Amino acid sequence: MNNLLKGKKGIIFGALDEKSIAWKVAEESVKNGANIVLTNAPTALRLGSINKLAEKCKCEIIPADATKIEDLENLLDKAMSILSGKVDFILHSIGMSLNVRKKRHYTDLNYDYLIRGFDISALSFHKLLQTAMKKDAINDWGSVLALSYIAAQKTFPSYNDMAENKSFLESIARSFGYHYGKNKKVRINTISQSPTMTTAGSGVKGFDTFFNYAEKMSPLGNADSLNCAKYCVMLFSDYTKMVTMQNLYHDGGFSSMGISDDVIDSLKDN
Repeated sequence: MNNLLKGKKGIIFGALDEKSIAWKVAEESVKNGANIVLTNAPTALRLGSINKLAEKCKCEIIPADATKIEDLENLLDKAMSILSGKVDFILHSIGMSLNVRKKRHYTDLNYDYLIRGFDISALSFHKLLQTAMKKDAINDWGSVLALSYIAAQKTFPSYNDMAENKSFLESIARSFGYHYGKNKKVRINTISQSPTMTTAGSGVKGFDTFFNYAEKMSPLGNADSLNCAKYCVMLFSDYTKMVTMQNLYHDGGFSSMGISDDVIDSLKDN
C-alpha cells in the first residue's frame, strides 16, 4: 500500500467481473487509500459479479445507465452523499458495439446500432462530464480518465465501428479538458491500453491472434489490466496534477513500433 490516494474519493464505472480493468482500478484505488463507489448499468449489474467487488472494497454500488442524464444526476448526488462531499476522481470504462455483437461487417453497418454504440461508448463520457460540471461534483484538481484504444488512430479492421467511438471519446477528453481545466482545474485524459484479456475485449473477432501479435510487436509486451490499474492510480494522484487533455499510451511500446524482430521471425517461419 502506497497511500497515493489517501483521503481521496472516486467513482468507478464499468467493473463487470474480475477480468475488467475497472475491477482492478477499484481494487488498486482502495489499496492506495481511496474511498469509492461503484456503478454500472442495471443490466450489467445483473450479469456481472460486482457485489463481490463491493464487499472486498467495502463500498456501495449505485446503478446508473450512463446514457441517461437523470441516472447520472442521481449517481452523482448519491455518490456525494455517501462519500460526504465532492469526488476527486472518476474512471469511465464503458464501451459496446452492437454491430460487433451482431457480427455486422464495417461495410454493412446497421446505423441504429452505430448510434446506440456511439451513445454508450463515447457520448456517455460527455454526458458524465457535463452533468458533473453542472453539479460541481468534482473537486478542484480532480482527475477523470476514460479507457481508449489505438484503433482511434490506426486501422484495425475487426475493431469495426468501435474505432469511431474511441476517436470521439478522445476528442471529448481534449475539448472538455480545456473547459473543465479553465473553470475548475479538473484534468481529463484518456488511456490507450494494450489489447487486454477482458470479457468485452475477447468478443472482438480474431482477438486472440491480435493479442499475440501485439505481444510480439511491443518491446515490453502487452500491458495487463493490473498494470493499467496502477497507471490509473498514478493519474488520479497529485503526482500528475499538470497532465490533462492527453491520450496516454499504456501499451508496452506498441504505438511507437513499425515492426519487431519477433514479428519478422514469425513471418519467416510461415
